[in-house]
Amino acid sequence: METYHIIRRPVITEKSNFGKMNQNKVTFEVDPKSNKSEIKKAIESIFKVKVLKVTTTTLPGKNRRGGTGMVQESRWKKATATLKQGDTIEFFEGA
Repeated sequence: METYHIIRRPVITEKSNFGKMNQNKVTFEVDPKSNKSEIKKAIESIFKVKVLKVTTTTLPGKNRRGGTGMVQESRWKKATATLKQGDTIEFFEGA
C-alpha cells in the first residue's frame, strides 16, 4: 500500500491534542486495511520522526438520519503513535 494512502488525516480533538500531546502521542485516521508496521513506516517517512509504538482502534460507523431514513456510516480506524522524546509533529503553523 502506498505511504500517502495509509495516513488519511490527523484526528484533531481536545483529548487528542491537549491530553496526549503532553505524552508525545499523535492520533491519525488511517486506512482500515493497514497494519501497525505499515502505519509506523508511513508516519516515519512522511513526518521524519521516530515512532516508538503504535496502537490502533477500529471504530464503528454512526447512525445518521438520511433523506428516507437512517443511514449507517462506514467504520474507520484510528491509530495513536508514541513518538521519541523530543520529536514533534506540528499540525498548525506557529503552534
